[in-house]
Amino acid sequence: MRCVGGGAGKPLLPTLGKSFGAQGTSGIRVAFLLVTFLWPNKEKLLGRRAETRHKTNSRRASDTNHTTLPNKNTIPYNRTYLKISTPTMPTPFQRIGIIGKCGDPGIAATLNELFRYLKTRGHDLVVDSESAELLENGDIKGAYIERLPELCDLIIAVGGDGTFLAAARAAADFETPLLGVNLGRLGFLVDISPEQLSNRLDRILTGEFKSEQRQLLSTHIIRDHEIIHQQTAVNEVVVHRWVTPSMIEIVTSIDGVYLNTQRSDGLIVATPTGSTAYSLSAGGPILHPALNALVLVPLNPHTLSNRPIVIDDNVVIEIRFSQTKQINALVTCDHMEIPDVRINDKIVIKKAAKPIKILHPADHDFFHTLRSKLNWSGYPA
Repeated sequence: MRCVGGGAGKPLLPTLGKSFGAQGTSGIRVAFLLVTFLWPNKEKLLGRRAETRHKTNSRRASDTNHTTLPNKNTIPYNRTYLKISTPTMPTPFQRIGIIGKCGDPGIAATLNELFRYLKTRGHDLVVDSESAELLENGDIKGAYIERLPELCDLIIAVGGDGTFLAAARAAADFETPLLGVNLGRLGFLVDISPEQLSNRLDRILTGEFKSEQRQLLSTHIIRDHEIIHQQTAVNEVVVHRWVTPSMIEIVTSIDGVYLNTQRSDGLIVATPTGSTAYSLSAGGPILHPALNALVLVPLNPHTLSNRPIVIDDNVVIEIRFSQTKQINALVTCDHMEIPDVRINDKIVIKKAAKPIKILHPADHDFFHTLRSKLNWSGYPA
């Protein structure tokens, strides 16, 4: 009797019998038992060995070929230019971008303090090009603001609400969370004061924070059935008269349904975020940030009964002009100007495709912010 696997055509059973020191039938019986139990399971045994070998080889290949890409979406960039290292601390935000108030050297002290603090924690840092010039560490290189959101896990804006708005527009397409350090005057969007910098950031960077989404507005200027301008706004879109003492006549429609015609200095379309900005100064209501709503606020209307109106944010707002003579009008998205709007142009405003994500300290309270910023519940001096 011969069996496959005996090797070189040698009889398997006698060989096994000798290896156990057995003679005659005893050796044959032991060999028979081994073959009976082992041979039917050879496929499982071989399969396990192959699987173990495959996992070992895969692990070795992974260890050999692994490369840490700097971009959170695995988009490569010039590593030497940005000088980014690998952090070692447990945090959801390994790579942090810093955006400072444009053209303000007064932020240098806070900017350097923030940079040193984050470096000490071991974070990878990318700084906007202008702010990088204010840092005492000469080795850091900057990147354009528009590139920071795709490179980073978190953006920290150092300045006021204007700086935060610039960071938010850049981050709109990437869903990168935003955090604000307040060096401005009012600052509804920037929560952290320079005095609380390390204490607040310690908690936020280890995951102790509140997160909320804020809707944006997308604006298109249409001329002769073509889009000639497109812009995103966090606070508001404003249509107002420009370089003329005369009022403008505005026709407003909501989802194709006529709303009204007004003679005024202009019209504000504001998000809940923007309801505490220009809209508030023009007499508009304060909207809670969690509301899915927009507010339309006329600017100095000729008819005093023309009041602000709150509408659902899932609509398309269309604004046209009813003058018969050429006018000078201006459209602004936050503080970004779109000049040279003509009488036959159409302005279309709707909710942007993606919201922005804002981080607050864990004890953030919107109503406390209102009391503090607007001096509510205070006693007259």
